[in-house]
Amino acid sequence: MPHMTQPETKAPGLPNIDVNEYGGKKDGVRQQMNRRLFMQLLVFDAPSGASAEKLCAATAEAMGARKVGSVVYADANAPTGVGLLTWSEDPAHFVRNVRPAFAEGPLAAVVHRPHFTMLGRSYAIGHEPQLEHWLIQRSVENVMDETTPWHVWYPLRRSGAFARLEPQEQSGILREHGTIGHAYGEQGLATDIRLACHGIDAEDNEFVIGLVGKDLHPLSHLVQTMRKTRQTSEFIAKMGPFFVGYAVARTRA
Repeated sequence: MPHMTQPETKAPGLPNIDVNEYGGKKDGVRQQMNRRLFMQLLVFDAPSGASAEKLCAATAEAMGARKVGSVVYADANAPTGVGLLTWSEDPAHFVRNVRPAFAEGPLAAVVHRPHFTMLGRSYAIGHEPQLEHWLIQRSVENVMDETTPWHVWYPLRRSGAFARLEPQEQSGILREHGTIGHAYGEQGLATDIRLACHGIDAEDNEFVIGLVGKDLHPLSHLVQTMRKTRQTSEFIAKMGPFFVGYAVARTRA
């Protein structure tokens, strides 16, 4: 059962803080849940003279031994680069279970690229028909799909002007963006993963986006198409860096 964190009372004069995620109605009742999935991408290079392919295999072996669910990527833009995607509902998982893997063995000598580190949490926009699936299972199912080896990850930040728009205008802008993404998904060209990273991103980004597909060119085409939307053309202050990974191994928790 989902657990809530709704205070019954609050001090006079203070706003009520609600950290629940909300979805669409189910059996006539609006869904709410105080659970979310965290996902983290780490990018690193094999040390000088070492094989990136062997490092990919060693990374998957280390995650499998620790029973860490993961996707290991060959970095398409760097011949020595490796990417590691992991996830958990508990953000301490990255410190307690993932981090120690880099203290010993082949991973101890890797060269990290901190500018490419991405950490975000799942969120709902208020109309999801299956809230728990959206928040917890959907993203994992997408990245673990063996038929979609190409993954593109990037952070973004919207300008403050977007936050000052009236909610109705914001909804219209987001609807345009969502309709395009849905069209690509319906044709089997791309699936997206949307994570919020407010306050947990070193570069002050707000969102982490993952694009997953069987082929790479539709993912690039999707980004190109989105550039024409009002949200991207008027209200995106920063996008990237873009990590382009080819999934070479997956491990299950």
